[in-house]
Amino acid sequence: MRSHDRYLSGDLDKSVRTQFSIIVPVFNEAPLIRPFLQQLRERAPGAEVIVADGGSYDGTVDLARRFCDQIVVSERNRAIQMNFAARAAHGDILWFVHVDAEVPQGCLAEIERLMNDPGVAGGYFRIRLPRGAVYRLTDTFAHYAGILLQMRCGDHGLFCRRTAFLDIGGFPEVPLMEDVEFFRLLRRRGRVSYSHKRILASPRRYESIGRTHLTLAYGFIATLYVFGVPLSKLASIYGRICCKHSSRQLPG
Repeated sequence: MRSHDRYLSGDLDKSVRTQFSIIVPVFNEAPLIRPFLQQLRERAPGAEVIVADGGSYDGTVDLARRFCDQIVVSERNRAIQMNFAARAAHGDILWFVHVDAEVPQGCLAEIERLMNDPGVAGGYFRIRLPRGAVYRLTDTFAHYAGILLQMRCGDHGLFCRRTAFLDIGGFPEVPLMEDVEFFRLLRRRGRVSYSHKRILASPRRYESIGRTHLTLAYGFIATLYVFGVPLSKLASIYGRICCKHSSRQLPG
C-alpha cells in the first residue's frame, strides 16, 4: 500500500472517523482519473477516496495523488484490487465506483438513506446510458433482467456495510463477473436496495466495440452464467467477443 499527500487537510483521527470509503479500481486510466476524482470530491464531500491501481504504467497513479486519500497497488485483477483497497479503508460503508462513471448529486445522502434500515446489507444505483435506441434497450433490459436473475454489475456502483463485506469475504477473486458473484453473496447477508438516482455510465466500450454487438454479447454471457457455465470459460468467451478490438482491462 502506498499513501500520499491528502487532497483535503486533516489528520489521522479525521480519517478514522470517515463514514464512507469510496474505492475506485483502475488500470491505465490517465485521461479520466483526474477529472473523475475532482467530480467525486465535489459530489461526495467528506468521503475517504481510495484508488486501487492494478499496476498502471501510463501515469495514472501520479495524476491521482493530489485528489484521493490513499493509493493502493496490487496485481492487475479488479477483484484483488478492490479487496486490497477495502482492507485499507476506514469507512463503515464501502462504495465501489468505476472511473468512467458520473455519480449523481446527493449520492452520499442517498446511500445513507438506504442504509438507515438495519436490515439492508447494501445496495446499488440504476445506471443511465446516453440517448439512443440501443442504449435505452440495454438500460431497460439490464435493469429488469437484473431484478429477475438477481444479478448486478459494478457499473451500478455497488455499496455495502463494511461488516457485510468482511462476513462474505469480499469480492471472489475470479477471472470474470466478480461483481455479480459478490452481489449474490451480499443478498445472503440481508436486503439489497437500489436507488432511483442514476449513475451515468460511460458508453466508451459500446462505441469502441459496437453498440449492438456489445449489448448482445453481454446478454449472451449473462445467459451462459445463469446456466452455470464456468467463469473461466466465460472469461475466454468474453475475451474473444468483447476485447479483440479493445485494449481495456478484462473485468475481474
